[in-house]
Amino acid sequence: GGSSEVTEALVSYIRTKFDDVRAIIPQSAMSAATMLACSANKILMGKHSFLGPIDPQFIIGGLLVPAQAILDQFEKAKEECQNPKLLGPWLPILSQYAPALLIQCDDAISLSSELLKEWMQRYMFSGDEDALEKSKTISDYFANHKEHKSHGRHISREKAKELGLVIEDLENDP
Repeated sequence: GGSSEVTEALVSYIRTKFDDVRAIIPQSAMSAATMLACSANKILMGKHSFLGPIDPQFIIGGLLVPAQAILDQFEKAKEECQNPKLLGPWLPILSQYAPALLIQCDDAISLSSELLKEWMQRYMFSGDEDALEKSKTISDYFANHKEHKSHGRHISREKAKELGLVIEDLENDP
């Protein structure tokens, strides 16, 4: 795991050194590590290997909270606070959020998704006439917190292949 910005710097550096990159996932590559793996030309995974969602997380009150969950909570608060009787319970919850948090959430979600899409289009699907469509579909899937419901959700090799990622089976190359 990690941050999109650090991953962007790593991908930029790696790609100045190498044209053909293969990511090897011995067990799991979660979050930003999924992004790093998807910046490769191909990914080597075993039956026991997993990728993970790339939905950004924020530390709120000592807890890691998905950016999408923060946005969803604000939408729920806007809806429920129309009723003055429900405003009281929401005040302590909403007061813990910084003023720019909603924009930061939107930006973090956009950045991780855009980087993943760009790297797959440029590297994994280079020369493929459907590169843009494939990259968008895969990026949308990995970035969709509502789909995964947990940042720690495991995405199997079979699902990664089904999505269209270029995957080689670890068992075929001892």
